[in-house]
Amino acid sequence: MLSSLGKKIRQWTYGNPWTNVYGLARTLLALQTAAVLGFNSADTLFTPMVGVPDPPNCTLIAQISLFCLVPAGVLNGARWVAVLILLLVASGWRPHITGVLHWWVSFSFFATTSLATGGEAITAILTFLLIPLTLTDPRTWHWEQVTKSVWSDFSAYRRFTGWATYLLIRIQIAAIYFHSAAGKVTVEEWVNGTAIYYWFTDPAFGLPPWAEPVLLSMLSHGIVVTAITWGTILLEFFLFAGLIMDKRGWPYLFWSGIGLHAGIAIFVGLPAFSTVMVGALILYLHPLEQTFQFDFLKWKPLTDVFRKFAHTR
Repeated sequence: MLSSLGKKIRQWTYGNPWTNVYGLARTLLALQTAAVLGFNSADTLFTPMVGVPDPPNCTLIAQISLFCLVPAGVLNGARWVAVLILLLVASGWRPHITGVLHWWVSFSFFATTSLATGGEAITAILTFLLIPLTLTDPRTWHWEQVTKSVWSDFSAYRRFTGWATYLLIRIQIAAIYFHSAAGKVTVEEWVNGTAIYYWFTDPAFGLPPWAEPVLLSMLSHGIVVTAITWGTILLEFFLFAGLIMDKRGWPYLFWSGIGLHAGIAIFVGLPAFSTVMVGALILYLHPLEQTFQFDFLKWKPLTDVFRKFAHTR
């Protein structure tokens, strides 16, 4: 029995977990946080909260935050340091170095900002879970493929670490969708099918002016608003089920999830959260072995620059 189990584990871990699939997800997560930090001042990001009169919040484990290790007067400087680190992460340079830095900056922002949302929490969690995968990544750039010469030197233990990390990340993302769907069915407005109407007419998260004439007219019909409301709940339950679904069904769920979060970005005004969830969907429902073909990265002048920079490091 143990021999059979060992054989199955070896077969499971034979493939390459270090591809540009998880690289693209890292880039999206890093760019989202960099955009929030870059386009908002420290006064906006770190405002007084109940129980924390002097921001940033540096209690308990938050004391290791980048924004707690500098004087309050230089928070804007720390903000730009964080942006530079995140841009380095987004570039894909040396994941085994930038992986820990990515989590540190993501955690630093989530733990101390007064504007933390679900997107910041998910980013902090995913970047933490990605650390074992990044630490075992042998590449100079996370856009590259692992070469045969490097692959032959790798032990099964490192590949097992990468694949086990990937599985743990998928379980976490599935749990996010299950929690979201299960939470909705405990709220009366979601159960009776009217929640989407209230979201779209909310003064803070409502529809953009250009979409109101058409969509509000559609939402005045009960069957339409009920279908959209319950369709959202059912889609989230299906996304949760993607954890145990055959890979042949992943593309359908993947693009349905992309559509869901594109709608949230456009019609509810939460592009930052949606960007995080697109990154999560790539990790969750796009097989690592099905690499993306980025033709623009094959442009010779650009690849020559990357290669020259890599060889100087």
